[in-house]
Amino acid sequence: MADRVRDIMQKGPITISASERLSTVEDIMTLGHVRHMPVVQGGKLLGVVSERDLLRASLSILSEHRDEERRAFLHVVEIARVMSTPPIVVGPDAAIEEAAQIMAEKKIGCLPVLDGDELIGMLTETDVLGWVAGIPVEE
Repeated sequence: MADRVRDIMQKGPITISASERLSTVEDIMTLGHVRHMPVVQGGKLLGVVSERDLLRASLSILSEHRDEERRAFLHVVEIARVMSTPPIVVGPDAAIEEAAQIMAEKKIGCLPVLDGDELIGMLTETDVLGWVAGIPVEE
């Protein structure tokens, strides 16, 4: 059974620029079935944007506006305004148990995996649960 983050993380995560709009993130998350995206600028990890961040931004106007107005709102808001920053990260050689403890304590659903300053993967709660359940990692 794998016991290091590198063994179960998702390699080569989809990233997005801090200057992109929330509507772009929503589209990528919906089409790619992704719940968390690392936010980068110039190759440097700045933060993470999640479905929860999108929901929080949408709720600010959702109660009184129709869907097309909500989309227009998401189109003008930059990711940098709603992303979680600074990102809580983990190294590839960290024990999975250690990563799970960080996620539970911080109440977060993912950890960007950094090798030095380079983003090499994402570890999600789904990855950890699959490991606990003994489900083989898909390559």
